[in-house]
Parts: sequence; structure tokens; C-alpha cells
Amino acid sequence: MLFWILLVYLVVAFFFPVVGWLAFICMIAPVALSVFRGRYWCGNYCPRGSFYDRVISKISRHKTIPPFLRLVPFRIFMVLFIFAMFGVQMYLAWGDWAKMGGVFWNIIFVTTLVGIVLGYLYSPRAWCTFCPMGSLSAWVASRKAKPSFENIHVADSCVLCKKCAKVCPMQLKPYEAKGVEAGMMDPDCIKCGVCIPKCPKGSITMRR
Repeated sequence: MLFWILLVYLVVAFFFPVVGWLAFICMIAPVALSVFRGRYWCGNYCPRGSFYDRVISKISRHKTIPPFLRLVPFRIFMVLFIFAMFGVQMYLAWGDWAKMGGVFWNIIFVTTLVGIVLGYLYSPRAWCTFCPMGSLSAWVASRKAKPSFENIHVADSCVLCKKCAKVCPMQLKPYEAKGVEAGMMDPDCIKCGVCIPKCPKGSITMRR
């Protein structure tokens, strides 16, 4: 129920902008943790991700996420665009800690709204497919020795019913890792484990 952190943050930081600096944690932590565990933060600690899973999923149309949102060029553009906007606003507010905190609040508020719209139109985690910090985390993870991470493993007992893909919040295909010794190597797997209890054969586990 981490989404309460997001809601409290947005309310408190609106009245006390300096509190906006707390968002710095959610900007650094995902990338730092990805060195050791891939996009684990996104599926287990991210308050906004929790908000999408717990709240937006109840109103979402649950449609296929547009493929172009996953394209590397688009994700690079989003990283550059968000950081450029953030950098300009920080430059203009430089020296005033409250205004600088307000810049963090603005970024979190606007991107959350975008995520809500996309979550309703497509899938709750649509924003997560190109979230700048999520993308950076995925790229960092893809350059590490991923077999050392806790990965989704699919045993040979899998019957390819594809129920795991139907519940994956990132709309990935865990069953494609059937028999792969290193496990699921997609860097966008957020290690949420939602697919594990949905497997009728108990073929899915998360381990190193």
C-alpha cells in the first residue's frame, strides 16, 4: 500500500514546497538499486507504481500498451525531455530551497497525471514502460551480469498457457523464459512476482 506515500507527498509538498525534495529519493534509488537487482524498485518500492497497481487498475480499460512507448528512441527522448525541463526549472529556482522543492513536486505531479491518463486508456503501468528513471534502471541492469539478479525462472513443466503474460503489469511474456537457465532476461521485468501465483502448474519461481 505504498501509494499512500505518494498521496501524502503530493498534499504536504503542495503546501510546504521544501518537502518536495523527498522526491529526490525516488529519482536516485531506482537506478542505484538496479545495479544489484534490476528494476526491483519499480515492482516493490515505487509509491507511484503502487498507486497505479492499487487504484488506477480499478478504472483502467486494460488495453495493450502501444508498442512505440517501448521503443528505445522514444524512451531516450523522454529521458532527455524530462531532464531538460527539470534542469531549466531548477536553474530558474536556484538558491531558493522551497522553489527548488517545488520543481520536484511539479515533475512528480505532472508525470503522475500523464500516468493516470495512460493507465486509464491502456494499462495501469503504461507510464512505467517509458518512465525516465525506469528506463535508466533497465539500461543499467542490461549492462550488468543479470544471471546474478533474482530473476523469474520458468520450469519445463510450463504448458505455455500464457496466464502469466495476462497478469504481467508490464505486459511481458514470462513463459518465453521456459527452460532458460538464466531466467527471464528482459530488463523491464519489475520483479513484482505477480505471475508466480497465477501459474496453474507452479512452474514459475523467482530466484538467482
